[in-house]
Amino acid sequence: MDVQEIKQRFGIIGNSPLLNRAINIASQVAPTDISVLITGESGSGKEAFSHIIHQLSPRKHGPFIAVNCGAIPEGTIDSELFGHEKGAYTGAVGERKGYFETVNGGTIFLDEIGEMPLGTQARLLRVLESGQFIRVGSSKVEKTNVRVIAATNVDVYDAVKAGKFREDLYYRLNTVPLRIPPLRDRKEDVYLLFRKFASDFTDKYRTPAMQLDEDAQRVLANYSWPGNVRQLKNIAEQLAVLESDHTITGQTLLTYIPNEGSSSNLPMRIENQPKEDFSERDILYKVLFDMKRDMVELKKLVAEMIEHGGVSPNFANHSQAISQLYRDIEIPNSPDTQFTLQQPVTVSNNNSNNVVNDGFITTHAEEVEESLSLIEKESDLIRKALKKHKGKRKLAANELGISERTLYRKIKELNL
Repeated sequence: MDVQEIKQRFGIIGNSPLLNRAINIASQVAPTDISVLITGESGSGKEAFSHIIHQLSPRKHGPFIAVNCGAIPEGTIDSELFGHEKGAYTGAVGERKGYFETVNGGTIFLDEIGEMPLGTQARLLRVLESGQFIRVGSSKVEKTNVRVIAATNVDVYDAVKAGKFREDLYYRLNTVPLRIPPLRDRKEDVYLLFRKFASDFTDKYRTPAMQLDEDAQRVLANYSWPGNVRQLKNIAEQLAVLESDHTITGQTLLTYIPNEGSSSNLPMRIENQPKEDFSERDILYKVLFDMKRDMVELKKLVAEMIEHGGVSPNFANHSQAISQLYRDIEIPNSPDTQFTLQQPVTVSNNNSNNVVNDGFITTHAEEVEESLSLIEKESDLIRKALKKHKGKRKLAANELGISERTLYRKIKELNL
């Protein structure tokens, strides 16, 4: 079966040489039982190529299952893939067959393989090398005959160097690498794909057929499409639903395409996400470091005042720390105790109700004992960051040095 026949059978649209080469590699490796590692950006169509390999292989009449390794919690992924015995862990009320057992004789597609825990990687390596596995909580060796196709949108070799992916598993999976080109490298296919999606959605929603003018076609071709085919499909669906004019101009199209210079490119693939989420410990460390810095500043000020008889010659250099101290002090309503704050002033001849002692104004206020609760400090720091950035959580998360996902979780936990 040649490339054009494969495109027609599996509904693949495009004439890019990079796309044709990927289809040709998939068709050549399909009749074998070799493991295939499909790489490509999110939304580029990696799962479609796994179906091509399965349907063109001798296992086409066997079962096929796609498993997203990044969507399965680390504590249950072994049970999902390899099964478990009754009582293997809390909640295991009966035995369960895993995917490798139920798909025996077929093909299993492991998407986001880079997210798989190291312990599960060792189990997978044994299946690839000997076809053997052991259920969780069992000592009996099981046999399976499954072809593995893996996919990832990250550089697995970088994960190997970082110690997050087994090197032996990488070379075992990467027998035949298959790279799916991103949409920005297939500019000649963008308009063809858009026409197909637009036709499908106008038929689905019974809206007027859409046409792009020359300016709109130029916008499509020049945009980088970080979300690849998935993003293009989303844009076509939005236009089919929301636009009543059947002719789409470039200006109209720009209102649906996120600005590449903006801070958010949704519904595109989000770039430069932190690879590891931050925990509460990171927030507490930041709070403690800030407190330590403020204490050092205040100690320097007190030492200079003692050395120079109560007046610091470098008082202005510490104005920021002192101003922050005054902002942080909250005066309670209880009249039980008092404290005295002294601030250097210049004594003038004007009448004043303030009491002046040795160049200082003495102000009587109520004493408050500073809370040392880390939870309160954490809550206060999050509130200040949100207030500073006017409620914009992404900017507040960057200010705090944590991920936006962690900030969402902390807001919910602290009931902010």
